[in-house]
Amino acid sequence: MKYVLTSGGVISGVGKGVISSSTGVLLQTLGLRVTSIKIDPYLNCDAGTMAPTEHGECFICEDGAEVDLDLGNYERFLNIKMSRENNITTGKIYQSVIEKERRGDYLGKTVQVVPHLTDAIGDWIERVAQIPVDDSNEKPDVCLIELGGTVGDIESMPFIESLRSFRRRAGRDNFLQIHVTYVPLINGEELKTKPTQQAIRDVRSAGLSPDLIACRAEKHLDAAVTKKIAAYCQVADDQVIAVQNVVSVYHVPELLYKQGMLRSVREILQLDALSVPAPMKAQGDATWRAWQSLTLQKDRHFDSVTIALVGKYTNLHDSYLSVIKSLEHAAMHCRRKLNLVWVDASHLETTMRDADPAAFHKSWHDLCTADGIIIPGGFGTRGTEGMIAAAKWARETKHPVFGICLGLQVMVIEYARSICGIADATSTEFLQDTPSPLVIYMPEIDKTQMGGTMRLGLRPTRFQPGSEWSKLRCLYAAFSSGASNVDTVQERHRHRYEVNPEYISRLEEAGLQFVGKDDSGRRMEIIELKDQPWYVGVQYHPEYLSRVLKPSAPFLGFVAASASILDEVMKDEGAVVINGARSSDAASLVNGVNGHA
Repeated sequence: MKYVLTSGGVISGVGKGVISSSTGVLLQTLGLRVTSIKIDPYLNCDAGTMAPTEHGECFICEDGAEVDLDLGNYERFLNIKMSRENNITTGKIYQSVIEKERRGDYLGKTVQVVPHLTDAIGDWIERVAQIPVDDSNEKPDVCLIELGGTVGDIESMPFIESLRSFRRRAGRDNFLQIHVTYVPLINGEELKTKPTQQAIRDVRSAGLSPDLIACRAEKHLDAAVTKKIAAYCQVADDQVIAVQNVVSVYHVPELLYKQGMLRSVREILQLDALSVPAPMKAQGDATWRAWQSLTLQKDRHFDSVTIALVGKYTNLHDSYLSVIKSLEHAAMHCRRKLNLVWVDASHLETTMRDADPAAFHKSWHDLCTADGIIIPGGFGTRGTEGMIAAAKWARETKHPVFGICLGLQVMVIEYARSICGIADATSTEFLQDTPSPLVIYMPEIDKTQMGGTMRLGLRPTRFQPGSEWSKLRCLYAAFSSGASNVDTVQERHRHRYEVNPEYISRLEEAGLQFVGKDDSGRRMEIIELKDQPWYVGVQYHPEYLSRVLKPSAPFLGFVAASASILDEVMKDEGAVVINGARSSDAASLVNGVNGHA
């Protein structure tokens, strides 16, 4: 097993996840199987109880694990399936050691950070690195390890000590470290290398020895700057990789490749000594060609599509990272440049008209001038009336609208109020003792324990009889190996509330179609209206299954409808327009159908 550790210095949020994921893409081009482990030094056992504005979105794995958003990067870039085991936190590793101590596994010993905790970290990495993460069910060849935060943080010291000893444990030619630093630009003119020099001194003093130094910067690092970093950090010139800002993160693999990073990794890890089957090499070549074709052509898209994202956490865009990436994937496959407009849902509410007229009118202008409207998930009351107002406007003006999780619920509430005449329709999440609970707390969900108690993970949604007209169903079917129909789709979920089954017949009599339900037939999963260009709401989260080379079907349909090319995308069963060419192997292009991710 080969290991590639990515650590960071100078500042956090410098791009370790993207650089590590991009390194994984390059390794896959050699035909290697790649897995990943993300280490987060915070005390939380997982990311499920943190607010999106605290640490970005919570990503959901197939097994229902609530994990750090960086695991989403690895799934999207590498087209692999992660689990709760692939995310290590301080809380999780301490919990594991304490449970062992209580069982008596350390009987007679004084349990300490070194060696017990550090050994537990190494054991975890070694064990999880062997777990298959793709459909081949084969053991990976390379494990990417990303250490969150920056070297020098107090909370990360046990992990650094563990990784220091793990390098020796992995053996010669089996461990490589990339240290990501930041090269600040002063007054828009001079790039300063001193922070990078200090960061390398810090990481070496901690016992780690970087093999490659990835230097993040706002502009290109010329040869003089990289030579200076190499000289003062005592590494060869080709061990310094410049990673300047680029138009899209999807250009980073190409940026690293052009600077010889893959060659350096091959030499340090002696990858040419590995036996790679010819079909895997061919698959790696094909993946690299497809990646370059799709991502580089993105820069040549002149037609744009404007999407208004109506959300609660718009002050931190990472709160909706998977939604943003899914929109980008769909836009690339529709050959459109994505123009994403952020609309704070609370600014659409009538109370804002008096409190802040400028924000109110600007938000409504942004909404009304967009080609499509997406209402993503969220929790709590704030901004929900604005979301309901956005759903009402989109339905009445026949603008493409797509609701996800909470988005579906507010669409149902709006329809009940406007069409069914239930003026006080709402959710028990917004008003607990409401007389008209269109959305209710799921009865089986624990109301006292918050962490890991939602309806989570990959679950089936069954299309209902008579829903063959559904645009979403047709779209799923079009990408299911040319099938003329599809009965079941598999998507990931994360929610505590659901549409109240007692109101379903009344809503359906008024024209709202529940085209998809869970396997029990009682839980509503998909709503759709017939006479709209795209009026779709889903209880699940399709953004978690979208990939760079395999866009999510619901997102592709929404973006295509917003760009007025949905008919073109859907025509000819089993085919889809991808960069102007038609593909007959549609199942390889879109996720979520019949359990194929």
